[in-house]
Amino acid sequence: MLVRISLVLVALAVVIGIPFALRPAAEEQLSAGAGADRLVIVTPHNEAIRHEFTVAFRRHYRATTGRDVALDWRVPGGTSEIARYLASEFNASFQNHWVNRLEKPWSAEVAKAFDNRSLELPEDPGQDTPAQTARRTFLASDVGIGIDLFFGGGAYDFIQQAQAGRLADSGVIAARPGWFSDAVIPQNVSGEPFRDPQGLWIGTVVSSFGICYNTDSLERLGVTDVPAAWDALANPAFVRQVALADPTKSGSAAKAFEQIIQQKMQQRLDAAPEDEDAAVRAGWLEALGLIQKISANARFFTDAAPKVPLDVSQGDAAIGMCIDFYGRFQSEAVRLPGGSSRLQYFTPLGGSSVGVDPIAMLRGAPHPQTARAFIEFILSPEGQKLWNFKVGAPGGPEKFALRRLPVRKDFYTAANEPYRSDPGIDPYVEAQHFTYHEAWTGPLFRVISFAIRVMSIDTHEEQMDAWRALAKANFPPQAAARFGDLSALAYDECMDRIRTVLRSPDRLQEVRLAKELADGFRRQYKEAAELARQGL
Repeated sequence: MLVRISLVLVALAVVIGIPFALRPAAEEQLSAGAGADRLVIVTPHNEAIRHEFTVAFRRHYRATTGRDVALDWRVPGGTSEIARYLASEFNASFQNHWVNRLEKPWSAEVAKAFDNRSLELPEDPGQDTPAQTARRTFLASDVGIGIDLFFGGGAYDFIQQAQAGRLADSGVIAARPGWFSDAVIPQNVSGEPFRDPQGLWIGTVVSSFGICYNTDSLERLGVTDVPAAWDALANPAFVRQVALADPTKSGSAAKAFEQIIQQKMQQRLDAAPEDEDAAVRAGWLEALGLIQKISANARFFTDAAPKVPLDVSQGDAAIGMCIDFYGRFQSEAVRLPGGSSRLQYFTPLGGSSVGVDPIAMLRGAPHPQTARAFIEFILSPEGQKLWNFKVGAPGGPEKFALRRLPVRKDFYTAANEPYRSDPGIDPYVEAQHFTYHEAWTGPLFRVISFAIRVMSIDTHEEQMDAWRALAKANFPPQAAARFGDLSALAYDECMDRIRTVLRSPDRLQEVRLAKELADGFRRQYKEAAELARQGL
């Protein structure tokens, strides 16, 4: 009996031990001892980026400090989900500080005021209202949420966090002044901010927006013209073949749609430079009309932006809109041994600005020195190589080609070209073809997502039905005009009434407006479909 039990125990030990014995060396490198320093990072970055920077930073940290470090990555979702998560966590943390440490009564007024970026503070604190006292107290506090860094996402998201008061100066700009110049990491590029003037956030890598497509799917659909511009996505041949991300859930998707609008506005201004206001308004409607057609071709609106190139590469959609590194990374993932890939990505010429994915230290970071060391590593020449060097290249990633473009200008040298995953691509050259005008669409960034929601997402079935009827009838003029009536979303209407409602703390106003507009578009699409079937 004892022999039998022993044999069972030995077999059990072998079964349990095999996975550990066969665990890759890289996976072992991700584990840190109990005495290691700690760093907590909230991020939308994928597993490949997290893996490569964990391995490389731990190696760098040991070499520079003699200590080990454990990276605790938190991935609650995309940047929109992270923004909501941070707001909620800071609300709970400040409430605890206000009630239990300061022994003050919590109220709805305090909850609304402490992170209200629009609340101005008088020079004399003695003149503060209760709301201003809450705001001033938060900005002077070290209230934190147990997280050190926010890493990844668009500049817009970091600007919002900085204005709310949730970010802190890491001290990196003061410590490394030589890195922050027009020759290395500029302040602005073609209208896009690359770092915060007060050092609250810093761009780490640059990105643009474009189109990914499946060459096999295009051949199957009989599309012989290689897509070259945003307008290609509106081709009726792509009915139910366009992959899109929901801009109300994905910050990168919202930014991509904004690029279409900015380009149409610029084209209008180039044609009639004497009247900028008219060009902006006309470009707005033209771009919304294009987005409406693109949406009518959509197979789906995913909550997760990385799903777009994944589904296109698998043939579940033929073409889609995505941020550049999602497209390039997935193209790499399906590349054949001979070097060809069925997934192609390009940025339309003059169709996208070049923006940054920043990094920032959060207020009350529990490990500020380690957090600063990580930011310095990310921005160093050593850290920047990980973004775009080939796997196995000197100083490059060990397992995944990240296919991203570093923010440092001095990375783009002849010496680095042979080691790069994307040789010949220089985002600073691309940026010369597009200038972002913040005043045109910046105040409407959230409105853009809302407009797409009521025009295309909430009404997608009716929109697709009308679009198919229009295509079948060869787009009769009366039906096409009814389909494309966007007067409810005119520029001035969006800038005034719709923006005011979206900025209101009363969420019921937004719900009512969304229903009003969506109901209007449903009626419009049904009427357009009926007119098309009548050939009118």
